[in-house]
Amino acid sequence: MFIETEVTPNPETLKFLPGRTILETGTASFSDPEGADASPLAEAMFGLDGVTGVFLGHDFVTITKSESADWGDVKPQVLAGLMQFFASGAPILNHEGAVDTSTAVDEDEADAEIIEQIKTLLDEKIRPAVAGDGGDIIYRGFKEGVVYLTMQGACAGCPSSTITLKHGIENLLKYYVPEVVDVRAVD
Repeated sequence: MFIETEVTPNPETLKFLPGRTILETGTASFSDPEGADASPLAEAMFGLDGVTGVFLGHDFVTITKSESADWGDVKPQVLAGLMQFFASGAPILNHEGAVDTSTAVDEDEADAEIIEQIKTLLDEKIRPAVAGDGGDIIYRGFKEGVVYLTMQGACAGCPSSTITLKHGIENLLKYYVPEVVDVRAVD
């Protein structure tokens, strides 16, 4: 098995492309070992020294390391761990995890059409670009002109995430949906 790696805009995060489907639909983000029990793959990655985050996409795994760890030490461990995991035949997820569709704010039903436009733009124009960098953006709500989003994978904690959020995503949403006045990140 040959696993490609790609750098991401986040220096603490690498994107691993094993040449196979990881998740058929959606994404899964794990920021600590305690929450990784839903994924044998995430559990295996957290068992490696220096790994602090695991993000699963359609055809990639994004690994975040601690600031004190060196990719020269962590990357070979991750590559070996991924090969060993895929050779084992273990499931990626223990069960079909429910997609987290919770919102950060109480939305106004009168905004349903605007919300649908925002979600369509996120799915068609923004999420594919962000996935290319090893991350994802999850819609968390719209209220009084403000769009609330959660950044995951390589995007979470990335030094350029604020620029991406404010200049890229916010400008695009404002252009297509004039009702949008601001975009904010929520955890």
